[in-house]
Amino acid sequence: MPERKLTKKEFFRDFIIKFIFLTLGPFIAAFALEVFLVPNNIIDGGIVGVSIILSYLTKMNLGLLIFIINIPFFFLAFNKIGKRFVIQTFYAIGMLSLAVNFFTENPLPVTHDLLLSTVFGGIILGTGVGLVLKNGGSLDGTEIMSLVLSKKFGYSVGEIIMAFNIFIYGASGLVFGWNKAMYAILTYFVAYRVIDVVIDGVSSSKSIRIISEKSYEIGQELLERLDLGVTYLKGTGAYSGTEKTIIYCVVSRLELARIKDIIKEIDPRAFISIVDVHEAYGGRTKGSIDKI
Repeated sequence: MPERKLTKKEFFRDFIIKFIFLTLGPFIAAFALEVFLVPNNIIDGGIVGVSIILSYLTKMNLGLLIFIINIPFFFLAFNKIGKRFVIQTFYAIGMLSLAVNFFTENPLPVTHDLLLSTVFGGIILGTGVGLVLKNGGSLDGTEIMSLVLSKKFGYSVGEIIMAFNIFIYGASGLVFGWNKAMYAILTYFVAYRVIDVVIDGVSSSKSIRIISEKSYEIGQELLERLDLGVTYLKGTGAYSGTEKTIIYCVVSRLELARIKDIIKEIDPRAFISIVDVHEAYGGRTKGSIDKI
């Protein structure tokens, strides 16, 4: 089936949505930095963390440092990742630099409770970064560098980022004290958990695969009693070589308990696999792909 091209109206709508979030995300991240983290000498990881340390030591403008240090990574991304990503990243980091300067010149009330600053700073920072990543940009050249190095040396992107951040947090401990460095590490983990939620969603739905000798009977009950869309898939048992009928459907968390009860009523020995679903498009609103 040929891929459907976007109409001009759809393309323009997607462009506007990306533009809005690539503007909003950096301002949210800058708010977290300037209101919660930087005033308490708690750094973020990556290039932003390096910039905070250098700004503290040299008294240079933080927003300007963030932009300048990221410049080499724009060229690296252009050659290795693609023009669109570079343009969107360039815009997002430029907006982050402007937003950091805006909040520096217009300081807001800040808490000096380190735990509150760490938790709320991490949540807000993760939200901003997540919005940018979800819309095809980045706020940190570390990820670009890690993608390139992972292909060259065989290490995973996560391993390279972690190694780089260990170095940064070590430098933070030397400059701001080890107590602040430990809060910075906590901020990092809070922020990246929130990034996962922003990108993948809260995962309120589940996909279920059911393997049973009574698949059609179970499927009919799910259709009639819960009004679920059900798809039957064909499979073959590797050990027995017999053909199996697999039930596939997507449901909400609230329906999960009732589905299990129905399956147990019909076939207590049925095999059930349940997986988180972050996003689902097309087909029936409740259920499966049988109407596509």
